[in-house]
Amino acid sequence: MRIQYEVMKSEFKRVLLKYGFDEKNASDAAELFVQNSLAGVYSHGLNRFPRVVEYLKKGEIDPKVSADCVMEMGAFERWDGHRGFGPLNAKKAMDRAVELAKQYGIGVVALGNNNHWMRGGSYGWQAADQGCIGICWSNTQPNMPAWGGMDKKIGNNPLIMAIPRSNGEHVVIDCAVSQFSYGKMEDCKLKGIPLPVPGGYDSQGNLTTDPAEIEKTWRVLPMGYWKGSGISIALDLIATVLSNGNSVHTIGTFGDEVGLTQVMIAIDPSKGNTLEMTDEIVTGIVEDVKQSIPVNAGGEVYYPGEMELRSMKENLEMGIPVVEEKWNEVLAM
Repeated sequence: MRIQYEVMKSEFKRVLLKYGFDEKNASDAAELFVQNSLAGVYSHGLNRFPRVVEYLKKGEIDPKVSADCVMEMGAFERWDGHRGFGPLNAKKAMDRAVELAKQYGIGVVALGNNNHWMRGGSYGWQAADQGCIGICWSNTQPNMPAWGGMDKKIGNNPLIMAIPRSNGEHVVIDCAVSQFSYGKMEDCKLKGIPLPVPGGYDSQGNLTTDPAEIEKTWRVLPMGYWKGSGISIALDLIATVLSNGNSVHTIGTFGDEVGLTQVMIAIDPSKGNTLEMTDEIVTGIVEDVKQSIPVNAGGEVYYPGEMELRSMKENLEMGIPVVEEKWNEVLAM
């Protein structure tokens, strides 16, 4: 089943208006959700929408507040999200980081006390669309054991890096520091398919590709084993120090995954390169990677972001694939 872009956006907006968003914020928020599904990241588009509505019902998200700056230090600013709607606050913070980058060459906004930003890659694409390199990450509730541990102590803190190209075919890596995000595991579970490689442990302590088994134990696997564990801890430390916000440990005391901490960094390459120089560098590296000999005959090697670009084109033309159960849930709201 496929749903047209504008139809999905209209339904998201209708629901958000009912839960206290004004006209503009409802439209902007609906667009962020539908763009996630358009890019093939269904776990943070339609599939995540009902959970956000539950948070709105419980009062965990205040749709009437907006992030603002609480401290300025040249190219670096500290912001407070006031536990508003995470994606709109994150978008606002990245736009400000880009403004600072256009002025200073680099801009950093540390956003504390925000809520879940949904798909972190959105803000990488956002920076790249404005001609900037974008680097951003968020912490989470404790949802992954540190390497060598059994209990959840660290977050699968998503990290995003985006490199712009003037034709819009940006290079964007968006990854949790667990082998798979919980959203990806939920997506596989809804589709009844296994993970492509082991993503965590089952109740017997064995590595498994069954997302339902991993969900029972919450023992997800850090990417790169001890490396992913170490990166998770470092990202949490940097974000908490820069924002004076909530650490993974503190977020774990709230009950729900709220009050998160995020960092937005934008770098303007035009301060050192012409647009043509940057395009030449990025395209040269990408084309070299694309010339890789594929492992499987007839296969293809993709650069980060390429699959999302293809999904956007296909889903805009043919409609966005949906899990019928989730779509009906939204229609019934």
